[in-house]
Amino acid sequence: RILCVGRNYAAHAREMGQDPEREPPFFFSKPADAVVDTGVDIPFPSMTHDLHHEIELVVAIAGGGADIAVDQALAHVFGYGVGVDLTRRDLQAEAKDRGRPWDFAKGFDRSAPMGPLAPVARIGHPDKAAIHLSVNGQTRQSADISDMIWS
Repeated sequence: RILCVGRNYAAHAREMGQDPEREPPFFFSKPADAVVDTGVDIPFPSMTHDLHHEIELVVAIAGGGADIAVDQALAHVFGYGVGVDLTRRDLQAEAKDRGRPWDFAKGFDRSAPMGPLAPVARIGHPDKAAIHLSVNGQTRQSADISDMIWS
């Protein structure tokens, strides 16, 4: 399963009309079968006319756990990578307007393209790293993981 932190970049929170200084994090999930390896062609998903994409830091957990102490959390990380969160924004807006969950907007087939993971044993736990997203050679997003609100 894929667990996601919503509105974790201040600039994106503002873009969505939210105040990044006042709102606590919220979480949503995607099914594991939403993951697609990098370089695989992804057909345009059904049931939408407004597909959005966001570059994301991926944190791969090494094993299970519950009620893990904050000072022990990093010991559970296997590695890091970069992924794309695809969202059927029109379906999400409709679900929000009706006060319903937005599972169908976020958790559809091939909605989580992901690059290779870099193991902690090789790269440690980075606190600064540039990530960017380009589409057809044009930069759409550029940020640093140090810009995340919740880390």
